[in-house]
Amino acid sequence: MNKWINKLAMALFGLALACAWAMPAQAAEKLNVGKAVPEAFSFVPLDVGIRTGIFAKHGVDVNSIAFAGDAKLQQAMVAGSLDIALGSGPAMAFIAKGSPIKAVGALTGAPSLMTIVVKYDGPIHAVADLKGKKVSVSTVGSLTYWLTTETSQREGWGNAGITVAPMGAMAPQVAALMRGDIDGVVTDIATALDLEARHQARIVIRFGDVIKDFHTNVIFATDALISKRPQAVKAFLAGWYDTIAYMSSHKAETVKISADVMKKSDDISAKTYDVLMPIFSTDGKFNPTALTTLRKSYVDMKLLPSPPDMSKM
Repeated sequence: MNKWINKLAMALFGLALACAWAMPAQAAEKLNVGKAVPEAFSFVPLDVGIRTGIFAKHGVDVNSIAFAGDAKLQQAMVAGSLDIALGSGPAMAFIAKGSPIKAVGALTGAPSLMTIVVKYDGPIHAVADLKGKKVSVSTVGSLTYWLTTETSQREGWGNAGITVAPMGAMAPQVAALMRGDIDGVVTDIATALDLEARHQARIVIRFGDVIKDFHTNVIFATDALISKRPQAVKAFLAGWYDTIAYMSSHKAETVKISADVMKKSDDISAKTYDVLMPIFSTDGKFNPTALTTLRKSYVDMKLLPSPPDMSKM
């Protein structure tokens, strides 16, 4: 009798295994995730999370798409081409203009990503030397534009203390600096360090030293994703902040991936890592003082006519 029972138990166990193998695994959440620009270190965690399998571990299948700035990124969100977007804090102003998105997580804090560089062998050596000088930025109303005018204000020079020259892409800006057409360029820390290593330019301002309370970058989700697939939003955020924790304890692996993404040397990538890892949010919580600064910036950049209600954004 016992022998028969054992055979029956084994048969039932085998049947259970067969059923388990036949059942499809729970499908991963497929998400189209956009980066405002392709090579910024701020958005490297997306690549790290994909390449290390961290997002997959959280049940997220990420399709990464890079754009040429916040405006293009936000257009894709409105068109429904993206589910999640990694953009700038100032881009939250699009929400007040009616964009069907929400900021769902803080990404970075102080604008340590951005700097002003001047000619390596030029006469400018300190912030005070920039008064009355011409500094290039990407576009009017951009984060680079606001950081420059805000610095001028904080130095007591007013908005016009530094002449701001919108010039688009980085290559023409650097060329203009080398020719002496402009006195400074607002650029990211990785490019600035690379120019210093080549003895072409020197960092004269690190904006993170000037503006402490800020959210340089945030994570956006569409209203449709939030309402229809809230579990996908939660899974992505869990994967993102798990990736930040991984990056904090795996410098060598992070530097290798970031060097490939940013198209910089391992040395420049390592230096960028040291500067920028401390500004990543580890939990996604928004800083009320940083939101107040952002609220003011929207009016300064003429993105909005008056400060918005940040709780709705």
